[in-house]
Amino acid sequence: MLTPTHLPTSVWATAQANGPKQRRDRYTPTSTTHPARMLPAIAAHAVRTYTRPGQLVLDPMCGTGTTLVEAVHLGRHALGIDIEGRWTAVTRANLRLARTQGATGTATVTTADARTFADPGRHGAVHLLLTSPPYGTAVHGRVDTTRDTGHSGLARYDSSYGTNPANLAHAPTDRLLTAFTAILRTCRPLLAPGAHVVVIARPWRHHGELVDLPSAILAAGQAAGLLPVERCVALLAGVRDGDLVARPSFSQLQHLRTAREAGLPTHLIVHEDVLILRAR
Repeated sequence: MLTPTHLPTSVWATAQANGPKQRRDRYTPTSTTHPARMLPAIAAHAVRTYTRPGQLVLDPMCGTGTTLVEAVHLGRHALGIDIEGRWTAVTRANLRLARTQGATGTATVTTADARTFADPGRHGAVHLLLTSPPYGTAVHGRVDTTRDTGHSGLARYDSSYGTNPANLAHAPTDRLLTAFTAILRTCRPLLAPGAHVVVIARPWRHHGELVDLPSAILAAGQAAGLLPVERCVALLAGVRDGDLVARPSFSQLQHLRTAREAGLPTHLIVHEDVLILRAR
């Protein structure tokens, strides 16, 4: 069996255009209020790589529906689940927009807790589960500076995933991983034999300590009976003449400066880890 440190890997050039440009005219303006949005190019690459037209894609924590929108634009069908009705409403609006733009796939969105979601009619029908759990919430959201507001200090907004106490964004890392394992176990009956599970995550620092979420997610997948097959890198920076062009948010830069002032040898993260598992 391959161990997490010996998995095949590849680099996905998914940020040749920045996030706002990727989303422009393809997603409703309300989508930007979600504190952490998957890059559309990451979702599109995963859908193209691991499915064929007409197959079903599942996102059990769909947020504003990036997975679903990219799937239906590529002629796949999609199923999305999110615990916050606010975000499933935004997802439906994004899917309506996709239909007006000629998307040929269909999608269903449900407001539910994916840990207890059941859909016996779709057992064995899903060929790709693609999702990104909430993590590192301190660096999510948007920030206005004094230059933006005219007032001293920083104004942070759009940093809340929601108010439901069962939302995993409110959970400490150990509970998040336990719950994520439960989600994968609940979703396993929906997966076709050989279906892929693709999870987007990255490490972050909490009170100066590195949280290796990607490795923990691989362990969660194995605990749910899935087989790790790849560990890839999805770039958040553009590639220009052989160099990386970073596009960090203000929050990321602020945390980087704070860490370095505290003596921590922290560097800017310009990629997402892509953990790829397969149903047995």
